[in-house]
Formats: sequence, structure tokens, C-alpha cells
Amino acid sequence: MRTATYFFIFLNLSLALFEEPAVYPLPFLVTSLLEVLCLLVFLGRLAHFASVTLHSVFWKDTKNICIVVAILLSLTDLAIYGVLRVYGVRSIRWSRIVRPIFLINFAESRQIRRAFRSIRNTLPEITYVFLLFMFSLLMFSLMALKLFGERDLQTAEGLPYFRNYLEIVFDLYVLVTTANSPDVMMPAFDFSSWYALFFIAFVIVNTYIFMSLFLAVVYNNYKKHLKVMLGGGIACS
Repeated sequence: MRTATYFFIFLNLSLALFEEPAVYPLPFLVTSLLEVLCLLVFLGRLAHFASVTLHSVFWKDTKNICIVVAILLSLTDLAIYGVLRVYGVRSIRWSRIVRPIFLINFAESRQIRRAFRSIRNTLPEITYVFLLFMFSLLMFSLMALKLFGERDLQTAEGLPYFRNYLEIVFDLYVLVTTANSPDVMMPAFDFSSWYALFFIAFVIVNTYIFMSLFLAVVYNNYKKHLKVMLGGGIACS
């Protein structure tokens, strides 16, 4: 049962590769039949679990309620999408975002659920580091606007360079990953080599300091919550 459940969960998640818009598109009838098959298997697995569990206990379990709601939402969305498709109306399969619920909430996914719960418990504690990082990014973007915005600089494509604040924020955000380095700094560097110091300072502060700090906070808090959770599980067992 565990192997079959995981297989149909994987099949249900992989349908996103074949549904429009898709990497490898398949006819709507094929993907819809496969999705209905997966939902029927999930419903059968849930019915099997309900048959060996007290109804009062079954319906108090949030995991079971989440699976039932996800099945109903998926079937509703599939029916609406199919009807709109018949009438030639373009729509979006919004129920795709609920598919990971099946991976998390089935009884066989205890370890995945523990990891997910640890991540959820870690998020509030890394918010402060993330806010500091965003504040640094916004301040550096404002400095870049003041430094380069009035210089009438242009990119290699002939576009205005660092004159729109939101575009600056996005470019510097990408620079944190070094994906656009050194291209993003070349117009300023060509104007004056001293401007390279601004980008060096930005990379040191945000890429090396903040990203390392962010990773350390995430790792330590995740490890702490996972240790507490495993300790509670051992104590309960």
C-alpha cells in the first residue's frame, strides 16, 4: 500500500509536466483521466484508513480533512476546466498548488511531515534575518540610484542604466546570486573604475555575509526543531 500510494502521488505531481502549458504536452483527456485515477486511488486509500479507524478519531485528524478537501478541490477544478475548454474559454488549473498536500498528509509520509513541520516552525525565526537582508538590498538600491541614475549611463544594449528604482532592486537581487556578475557593473565601471567599489561592497555584505548568516540561522533552527520533534516522538513511543 505504501509503494502504491507513493507511486500515484508521484504520478499526480508529474502531471504538471504534461498539462498545458507543459514541457511535453499530452491531450487533455489523457491527463484528466490520469488525474481522476490518482484521485480515486487517494480516495480509496482514505476510505480504507477510515474503515479501520473510529469515525470520531478519523474526522478529528487534520491530515484526513486536508486530503478530502484537496480531492474535492481537484475534482471541482478539473470539471470547471473541462467545461470551459469545451466552450473554448481559456482558464488556469489552479488546483495544481494543492497536489503536494497528498505527499505531506498521508500516513505513510511521516518523515516528510516532520521535515515540513520543522521548516514551518523555522520560518518565523528567520524572518528577522530576511528583513535585514531586504533592508540592505533596498538601501544599496537607493545608493545605486543616486550614484548612477543622473550619469546618463547606458547598458550594452543601449538601455537606460540604473534609472528605475524597482529595476535596480531586481538587478541587485540577481547580483546576490552572482548570476549577472560582472555584466551589471560594467557600464558604471567603464564610466569610472572607482564605481567597482560599490559593487564589491554590495557583494561582500549581501552575498558573503548575509547569505552565510541566513544559511546558518536556517540550519541551526531547523536542526533544533527537528531534534525537539524527534525527541518528542521517541518519548511518545
